[in-house]
Amino acid sequence: MSPDSIGVGLGEGLPGGPRPRRSAPPGPSYTLTEDTPVYVISVAAELSGLHPQTLRQYDRLGLVCPDRTAGRGRRYSARDIQQLREVQRLSQDEGINLAGIKRIIELENQVAALQSRIAELATSLEGAASTLQAREAAVHASYRRDLVPYQPAQQSSALVVWRPRR
Repeated sequence: MSPDSIGVGLGEGLPGGPRPRRSAPPGPSYTLTEDTPVYVISVAAELSGLHPQTLRQYDRLGLVCPDRTAGRGRRYSARDIQQLREVQRLSQDEGINLAGIKRIIELENQVAALQSRIAELATSLEGAASTLQAREAAVHASYRRDLVPYQPAQQSSALVVWRPRR
């Protein structure tokens, strides 16, 4: 249970009275994303519902690759936890062996990279098309308007040049 779930704030109700809350370390501010490695192996194991030894095995097999601290300790991100749950689901519910799961993960990563590349190329293509349209509009705007095609009632065609008098 967390301290908030039992109605006690952080540091309250502890011997010696409430402790001051820690502020963020001085320096640049950090934004937590789902890729930020924040969980130690015991917390990651609890969140994923797996044993820490299983997490170590998955790391050795390359199914999940957590970041490492300077002391070589593993740090798991929210995305790693999600992947651990997916590995467990594929293993338990679908009956896929670990080698098959590794191949599935590799293919999913490849698909994601290709989709990213397609989006990148589509953006580049849109930019090139708009540049081409702008150039085409500039060329059309530069046309001289003093030549006017003329078609008399007869079948022959002629071109009449009109020059304004100055």
